[in-house]
Amino acid sequence: MLHAVAVWSILSPSIIVVAAIAFMLLERRFPYTRAQKLLRDLFWTDLLGYALLQSYLLGLVIAQVIAWLDAQTGLSRVRLVSGWPVPLQVAFFVITHDLYIYSFHRLQHRSPLLWRIHEAHHATAEVDWLSGARSHALEILINQTIEFAPLVLLGAAPQVTLIKLTLDAVWGMYIHANLDVHTGRWQRFLNGPEMHRWHHAVEIRDGVNFATKFAFWDWLFGTAYQPPHKPRGYGLDDVVFPRRFLAQQLFAFLPRPPALVPPAATREEPPAAAPEPPAAPAPG
Repeated sequence: MLHAVAVWSILSPSIIVVAAIAFMLLERRFPYTRAQKLLRDLFWTDLLGYALLQSYLLGLVIAQVIAWLDAQTGLSRVRLVSGWPVPLQVAFFVITHDLYIYSFHRLQHRSPLLWRIHEAHHATAEVDWLSGARSHALEILINQTIEFAPLVLLGAAPQVTLIKLTLDAVWGMYIHANLDVHTGRWQRFLNGPEMHRWHHAVEIRDGVNFATKFAFWDWLFGTAYQPPHKPRGYGLDDVVFPRRFLAQQLFAFLPRPPALVPPAATREEPPAAAPEPPAAPAPG
């Protein structure tokens, strides 16, 4: 077990870095939005502020919260899932957490209060492999505590946390990537950019495509949306979102400014085709 943890302690960051480089290269070769730059607007804020600094600091905090919960309850000593094979443990926690995150994500788009801590994630106007890292600190604190606490409290093997963390990071990069990929029928099972980019579309108000890894949640619960055309843009068009990292964090706790534009339709359909010109009169 200790050997597996040591191996995954090296594998996990290695896989994440290699995946990030691969997605950057693939975005250059197969872009969904061709004009989008590699070093797009606020790239360094998302990389340094969110992906590195915030992830590291919150990881320390969440670990302490979970350790406190375990000390208060002693649940990890029961070792409810310790006897399961590691692949089964990974599958169990990936599927159950994915259902949770689908449900909570959907609630965030319905609740004005929860939307305030989710707003930062939707503020990026250029969606790419790094966009998934931009999430408010309070949102991460809630979601990742709920995600990783069960692994500890139910007695999962230590490497399961590292494996799941790696899957989360790589899949988060994939679904946000500026990649023009079409997976056909697989998109009804596994989530990808072709549906998740619509989740970030500026014309979507009530929210669609809430799934993270498994797209079948959206198809099952009626929130899937996959039109044949592309979104007209991404981000927020009803508010001027702050550009600096700390200001973005504080924005969730301040009174929200009045909307800049009236709400758009929930789902914008492609424009209707132009009417046919009248037929020329028959020669008399």
